[in-house]
Amino acid sequence: MLTGWQLILSKLFVIPQRWVMAIMGFLAVANAYTMRVCLNIAITQMVRRHAATAAYEVGSCPGDVDEVEADSSEISGFNWDEETQGIILSAFYYGYIVTHLPGGMLAERFGGKYSLGFGVLSTAVFTLLTPWAVNVGGATGLIIVRVLEGLGEGTTFPALNAMLARWAPVSERGRMGSLVFGGAQIGNIAGTYFSGLVIKETGEWQSVFYLFGSIGILWFILWALLCFNDPESHPYISDKEKKYLEEALGRHHNSQPSAIPWKAIFMSVPLWALVCAQIGHDYGYFTMVTDLPKYMTGVLKFDIHRTGTLAALPYAVMWISSIIFGWLCDKIVKRKWMTVTNSRKTFTTIASVGPGICMILASYSGCNTEAVVILFTASMGLMGAFYPGMKVNALDLTSNYAGTIMAIVNGIGAITGIIAPYLVGLLTPDSTLTQWRLVFWITLAVFIVTNLVFVAWASGDEQWWNSSAQDPKKQEVEAATNQTVQVQQCEVKL
Repeated sequence: MLTGWQLILSKLFVIPQRWVMAIMGFLAVANAYTMRVCLNIAITQMVRRHAATAAYEVGSCPGDVDEVEADSSEISGFNWDEETQGIILSAFYYGYIVTHLPGGMLAERFGGKYSLGFGVLSTAVFTLLTPWAVNVGGATGLIIVRVLEGLGEGTTFPALNAMLARWAPVSERGRMGSLVFGGAQIGNIAGTYFSGLVIKETGEWQSVFYLFGSIGILWFILWALLCFNDPESHPYISDKEKKYLEEALGRHHNSQPSAIPWKAIFMSVPLWALVCAQIGHDYGYFTMVTDLPKYMTGVLKFDIHRTGTLAALPYAVMWISSIIFGWLCDKIVKRKWMTVTNSRKTFTTIASVGPGICMILASYSGCNTEAVVILFTASMGLMGAFYPGMKVNALDLTSNYAGTIMAIVNGIGAITGIIAPYLVGLLTPDSTLTQWRLVFWITLAVFIVTNLVFVAWASGDEQWWNSSAQDPKKQEVEAATNQTVQVQQCEVKL
């Protein structure tokens, strides 16, 4: 029973505490992404540009030379070539992949509040220190601080999954999950748009790091005061809501799960099919997220404000399309027009082949800026089909180990965040249309190959190793049986 100050605080909230947690989780993801992507815009102004020659290079779009030169004279740029810029943009993911799995395991055992909170806080602090690190250490200083930011953000999604498992009833899990993870696209939109706007208004690239770092620290203060690991530890949740959550969720989250069946998990063919799909998604997504602003400034010769605005547009469309695709997929499965397995494969195919083709068409649209922007926007919009496709496939395979599976799949996929920006830097030393076409052809190839693997061996069925309470001897028998079946399926498909 609530007493005294607890009762007073409980009455101050007009929405349930589980939705307070969901809103703060949404803001956590949004903040994490603004701090992640702001460098993608800022680096276009940090680097010394050679506008006088770039405007007339073969395979590059003409621009207003006088305007670009005026902008360049106002900014003291660093002499970083495209390869160095690629290393800088990929540095974040060196740290990100390291803490993904440990962060998930810690959150499952001790709760996600401070695993998430301190992760976002550390990222905010290092974001604030970015201008200082660049001034002191140049490219090396920036790479180090970005790796440290990645270490903090690696815990974000695993910790949020742990929080949702304790706060989201099954009947509300879809809506709460969509709200929380939708923060990624909102963060991309806000990070790209406001970075361009703030740099345009202040004339200083440093301003975006001070802005988003400060917002991140403010978020942490509110998170620490308002959110808790579970309803039992919440000091001023209403008795009515606490009782509802206890009845809706039971107390399964308090019981210690059996040892994770690592061998069975890593021998699961559908899991590796999912990993391949994640690799394809992340490679294409990271190519767009980290390098689209560079394409707009380096090839299309957009100014910084126009780059920020137009680079944000595809993410807005992706956010809206993911909601539409999600609704459509649920309807198809509910009416049994497709099985869960076939629906996952269908929407993943849409999200793989469609974006790759749009990227190729954009690169062959030359300097027709309207067509290029429309095609890039369509590319990201079609990527929204990944969410009802392979993104939720981990929950199909296992409910008991979904957090661990998500950490494995996302962690491996995040390696492409290291490869993609660096490879783009190597392939586009002069940032010409011809060089960028090769980048997009490689992206299409990655999309197609990984999607073929997913279509061949993915599954929407619960896997045998999901049952943690199963007898070990029975598990061994079923393991042998399932492995034999999977090998036979592989032989047939080959």
